[in-house]
Amino acid sequence: MNQSQDLSHQAGQKMGQAQEKTSQMADKARETAQSAMDSMQQAGQQMQAKAQGATDAIKDTMGMKK
Repeated sequence: MNQSQDLSHQAGQKMGQAQEKTSQMADKARETAQSAMDSMQQAGQQMQAKAQGATDAIKDTMGMKK
């Protein structure tokens, strides 16, 4: 293999490694985004449950509960 071919081969390897690293980083970003969405959904559900509990307590206090 001459020097030009060797450099071309090394460049190809580096490009492949860079593409793999980019793919791994994209996967990690997707996982992080999904985790954040899950956390936000859970927090929203907790807030909704607390609001419903507060509403029920007020209705009970006011004698409006069915």
